[in-house]
Amino acid sequence: MATPDPRVIVALDFAEPSAALALAERLDPRACALKVGKELFVAAGPEPVRRMIALGFRIFLDLKFHDIPNTVAQACAAATRLGVWMMNVHAAGGRRMLEAARDAVARTAEQGKVPPPLLIGVTVLTSLAANDHEEVGIAGTPEAAALRLARLSAACGLDGVVCSALEAPALRGALGPSFKLVTPGIRPAGSSSDDQARIVTPEAAIANGADFLVIGRPITQAADPLAALAAINASLKVAA
Repeated sequence: MATPDPRVIVALDFAEPSAALALAERLDPRACALKVGKELFVAAGPEPVRRMIALGFRIFLDLKFHDIPNTVAQACAAATRLGVWMMNVHAAGGRRMLEAARDAVARTAEQGKVPPPLLIGVTVLTSLAANDHEEVGIAGTPEAAALRLARLSAACGLDGVVCSALEAPALRGALGPSFKLVTPGIRPAGSSSDDQARIVTPEAAIANGADFLVIGRPITQAADPLAALAAINASLKVAA
């Protein structure tokens, strides 16, 4: 029986590529995927991503593309050529941008004769509370906006969305079992919430229908990151 893909994505939010790579070399690709975001990518470019892929990791490139359709399409094509497992775009960029991104990923993967990476739409940032949402002029609650943007992402052929695990039950019910839900804002019981406004424990996130859990500081800043990851993975087996 095949071992299921790991559900935890460790967020390597480091400014120094040496620190990110040092942790990656200690981690096991059978236990987690890795997320490379803006801080590390701006500091070091694509080379750390290539090295992590060479170590056997699935890489979630978290750059949240949001621009005119052609610009986003070209960025998604470049990410596909880089060999990442997953990338994301802001669903608020609209239908033409999302469809251009989807087409660019499919076309580039076909040209390279490789499987297309997962293309995921960002709905509502987990750092935004209801009052933040209102302040920037978005109608309705964050939960309603997340569902609306998730429906748009699905209609445009994306593979899933980034959402709060608090919103996962509604999105799972509306969009079915094959639509991927990637949930940041995950904090084990007793952890600091840091700058997240809408947080959920790993066990609750899985119970709510999440497919993948993005977890950064509770692992990367732990006294023993490997033990912290192992404890989270063990809790998910119990929850399942």
